Amino acid sequence: MTANSLRAEEFATGPADRPGEDAKGTGKGAGRPRRGRRILKWSAATLAMLVIGTAGAGFVYYEHLNGNIKKARLNLGDTPVPEATPNAAGQTPLNILMIGSDSRNTASDLKLGGSKGDVGRPPLGDVQMLLHLSADRSNMSVISLPRDTMIPIPKCTDPDTGKVYPALSLSMANESLGRGGPGCTVATWTELTGVHIDHFMMVDFSGVVSMADAIGGVPVCVKQNVWSHTAEGHGSGLKLEKGTHPVKGKQALQWLRTRYGFEDGTDIGRTHAQHMYINSMVRQLRANARLGNPEEMRKLAEAATDALTVDEGLGTVKKLYDLSMELQKVPTDGITMTTLPTVQWTQDRNRLVPAPGDAEQLISMVRDDDALTGLADKKPTPAATSTDPAALPADIAVRVRNGTGTAMEAPAPQRASAVTKLLQNQGFSGATADTTPAAEPDTEVLYPGPDQEGDAQAVADALHIPLKRARQSDDVQGVTLVVGADWRTGDTFPKPKPKKVPESAAVLNGEKADACMDIQQGFTW
Repeated sequence: MTANSLRAEEFATGPADRPGEDAKGTGKGAGRPRRGRRILKWSAATLAMLVIGTAGAGFVYYEHLNGNIKKARLNLGDTPVPEATPNAAGQTPLNILMIGSDSRNTASDLKLGGSKGDVGRPPLGDVQMLLHLSADRSNMSVISLPRDTMIPIPKCTDPDTGKVYPALSLSMANESLGRGGPGCTVATWTELTGVHIDHFMMVDFSGVVSMADAIGGVPVCVKQNVWSHTAEGHGSGLKLEKGTHPVKGKQALQWLRTRYGFEDGTDIGRTHAQHMYINSMVRQLRANARLGNPEEMRKLAEAATDALTVDEGLGTVKKLYDLSMELQKVPTDGITMTTLPTVQWTQDRNRLVPAPGDAEQLISMVRDDDALTGLADKKPTPAATSTDPAALPADIAVRVRNGTGTAMEAPAPQRASAVTKLLQNQGFSGATADTTPAAEPDTEVLYPGPDQEGDAQAVADALHIPLKRARQSDDVQGVTLVVGADWRTGDTFPKPKPKKVPESAAVLNGEKADACMDIQQGFTW
């Protein structure tokens, strides 16, 4: 086992905004009053070191380090999401939810921010990033969710106490963590995106100082002098001169938690700064020879594993090392950082909601394993026509479900009945509308076994649904057409639009070494 790879799990964090604060710090939203300092920000160390996955430390610390790692249930919700479909080579994508907790339940975390009154309160997941490793391991996409975003949170059950947290129709994204643990945040992302999440990794905010020092600092850039400080005492305290500087220790922590001073002073600008830091750290780590020092790696491994909470399927040093070996296959220019597109919430100008169209476009590209870089700009291989002969349309029983609902939209009314009539007009007289609730982002034709593959493809072909949308599923008893959110209206299945990452996603490629943060007016010196 390598100490390098074991250190992979550190997050950079800092003090946090509380629910109920507005983007300008005036505290007008519903929730807890503003606290003077901000929170934990993202695990640059986690992503960066996992990507690197170096080798060298001894096995002697293996059991000890295993004991440091804390484990929790992967998913506390009750909505199943099917596993990803393998590609032609039998490979499947890997999705990992990275969570930054603002917990102040250790002395080291409390020292970095917050007050003694914070000890014992439910933590907030103020940093949430979905890391998607492509099936062919050629690229990796990361989607950040600004913590001010209002989204539905599903019902979650605390596995330790049995307490049931009822579903919330709309709440700040960071509140899911306090509703039973990281498994509720996983459940929230699962329902929001329709993406099967394989693992989560969560840390509190005591790791970034030693990590940044260990690699000699992480270069970051500002376009003007910046001081994240207000007359009321808010801000991270970051003070940098114009240009590029290697930030270390507490200054790195300040960079990662800075909101006041970057761009428009909102959480969106903060996610952009975190992306710059992560990409820069990855480049530093891949070029930094000093990390071969065994003693430094031992200290890093101790701190990293002690700060880490993962799901039960990722709870050993060996499994973390294996994951790092997968992630290191991605070249630097195959890493793409994005922020979920959002717009101002109409009910509260200090809150955000996913942007109609753009948010789903970005999510669908990740869900479909489309590269967000130019590395894999290749036409998808069409599905092969089944060798199983289809029955006559009149002899194929088809159930049609309305799965057009999304996390932000109610199902289109009577959609199953409307599509059932379309099938009946095509000769599928046995088609019936099924009232069983469903929510699927993509329209699919499901079938239970190989002997019904031909029938399912016949249904897809009759409605001009791509044959790759016909797939086997253990969740159905017969051929079942689930009309997804991509076909809410109309008699003709919509032609797929050209895949393009929306500009509002603020793409940052891992190779972009000249990125530089814009500074908010009034925060220069």
